[in-house]
Amino acid sequence: MEYLLEVEGLQKSFSGVAALRSGRLLLKPGSVHALCGGNGAGKSTFLKILMGIHARDSGSIRRRGVEVVYSTPAEALAAGIAIIEQELSPIPHMTVAENIYLGREPSSRFGGIDFKTMNRNAQVLLDRLEFNIRANQFMMNLSVAQVQLVEIAKALSHDAEVIFMDEPTSAIGEKEAQHLFSAIERLKAEGKGIVYVSHRLSEIFQIADAYTVFRDGSYVGSGDLAEIDRPELIRMIVGRELGEEYIKTNAPTDIAGLEVSGLTAPGKIADVSFTANKGEILGIYGLMGSGRTEIFNCLFGLDTPSGGTIKLDGEAIEVSKPADAMAHGLAFVTEDRKLTGLNLADSVRNNICLASLPEMSPNFSMNRRMELAASQQMIERFSIKAARDTMAVSGLSGGNQQKVVLGKWFLRKPKVLLLDEPTRGVDVGAKREIYRIICDFAEAGGTVVMISSEIDEVLGMSDRILVMRQGRPTGIYRREETDAQSLVHLST
Repeated sequence: MEYLLEVEGLQKSFSGVAALRSGRLLLKPGSVHALCGGNGAGKSTFLKILMGIHARDSGSIRRRGVEVVYSTPAEALAAGIAIIEQELSPIPHMTVAENIYLGREPSSRFGGIDFKTMNRNAQVLLDRLEFNIRANQFMMNLSVAQVQLVEIAKALSHDAEVIFMDEPTSAIGEKEAQHLFSAIERLKAEGKGIVYVSHRLSEIFQIADAYTVFRDGSYVGSGDLAEIDRPELIRMIVGRELGEEYIKTNAPTDIAGLEVSGLTAPGKIADVSFTANKGEILGIYGLMGSGRTEIFNCLFGLDTPSGGTIKLDGEAIEVSKPADAMAHGLAFVTEDRKLTGLNLADSVRNNICLASLPEMSPNFSMNRRMELAASQQMIERFSIKAARDTMAVSGLSGGNQQKVVLGKWFLRKPKVLLLDEPTRGVDVGAKREIYRIICDFAEAGGTVVMISSEIDEVLGMSDRILVMRQGRPTGIYRREETDAQSLVHLST
């Protein structure tokens, strides 16, 4: 068989530290090949070498049997290889169409950009993918999930034969993911090959034909997905038996922690009411645009509701800005840790202490001893793997970055945790650690409200589930009363 791509013995080091020791993969025409591994396994480095973003130290790459070297992404694209990257990189002040066709704009007969043709082509592509986005919208007005959809459309617009998809569904909902999977099936039927990276194992088993596992920068094994089960794949990824995937040790009480009544923000949410009890994990499920994040934005003072009341421990509270929410004991872990959860250029220590600056600088100067003690406390509590707490947080894996975000909020000893996609973009091992952190908080009497696009996660972690549809709640259900099919039905 002639493979679309054959990779053997790929190696790459940065400043003497090995990021990839032995990358290999065989991609067949008309197939989806899952590239699996935890954070730091070398997957992204592997793909960046294949795309010409990084130069390899050694190893071979063959494209349809011919040895190739790509020095730039443009060379890889010219050879029919495209990538949907995990890190979103939109140009906010340009339109969707301009982002999709950046550097490839159609020309008018006068030598300028033919905006009419470009917008038309972009809209045809978006409609074919069933993405509900207008080509003339500005990127800065889109949600994180919509930006992810534009990145997907941009990669597919190249009509490449080989497509790398690095966590393409990490920011989108179930409905949009199904549209993507339909597009993948069409690409397979056309004989194209897809290398698919995802920490969502349910997706891998749904769409992939074959798998390859990396661990600690090295090739572990590969094969047909039909010949392996989920526990064995997890064992290959983490290098040990992981045990129960979802940790449930909390015991909900009947004591109200957070009570929301009639919360309304015009054009976003309407008449949202729920009670989250102490010791409880209340899940929120809904499709993209259903109003899930908008609830948290109102509760945390990022948006101003036009109506509704918020009670904490039975007392009505006023929240007009995040400082008010924080003062009342609310903590908000946002859906995009890199954009709104962390200062990536700053240190682990400074990020952990970021939400507690007033307490650590009572006399307008930082108490360095207090800052160091607080940082070390959170690093030890959450087992954050960092060479030192003065290193830039950008150098940590996704799971450790997320634990830094949690440490930042836990330092404030919150009463209520608002978690928006708390395990987005982290591997199965780190997910389990985050689940333990969430359950420990609830078990100690805290209140947790958690948004997740992953049905398995919502069902596995929640005690009750609030379902949202078009900005309104459709009901609250105990997890034993519902299942995946019911949640999808209630949310559409």
